[in-house]
Amino acid sequence: MASTADIKNGVVLSIDGQLWSVVEFQHVKPGKGGAFVRTKLKNVLTGKVVDKTYNAGAKIEIENVDRRDFTYLYNDGEGFVFMDTSDYDQITVGAATVGDAANFLLENQQVTIALNNGNPLYIDLPASVVLEITYTEPGLQGDRSSAGTKPATVETGYEIQVPLFLETGTKVKVDTRTGDYLGRVS
Repeated sequence: MASTADIKNGVVLSIDGQLWSVVEFQHVKPGKGGAFVRTKLKNVLTGKVVDKTYNAGAKIEIENVDRRDFTYLYNDGEGFVFMDTSDYDQITVGAATVGDAANFLLENQQVTIALNNGNPLYIDLPASVVLEITYTEPGLQGDRSSAGTKPATVETGYEIQVPLFLETGTKVKVDTRTGDYLGRVS
């Protein structure tokens, strides 16, 4: 067991059997009364954010979360198979754990997986990925980048909004957090 003095940004706490990551914390010493620690916690699995206050010196349970680099290999129908880049072991991660990251996963892509006691918690993708447009309606003569957007399907099957002048076969940079088009890649 640790105490509130061990709270830092990024530390993962176990509260009522659930894992919570510390987003922000602040030690407060009021002029009257005892000191306390004000925290903002994010649920590792659901992403829900809550505020929680601890009295100074209270006992907390810190979980060990191991973040390791993996290479995405393929989807076997039941889950996504990744290979550990350090020891070449393969693990299968369920679709529920991968979540929206599946929209941006390409074979041989490098990702970071957070593990707790060997169980994958979540996947961190790079901030942006380069994907090829596999289908989009043809643009019309006179279309400009400021005119508007149209739907385009990328090679992972995900649909994004792109400027009207882009065509099928163009490589584009996509933000993995929001799914937004960031620019053309030549």
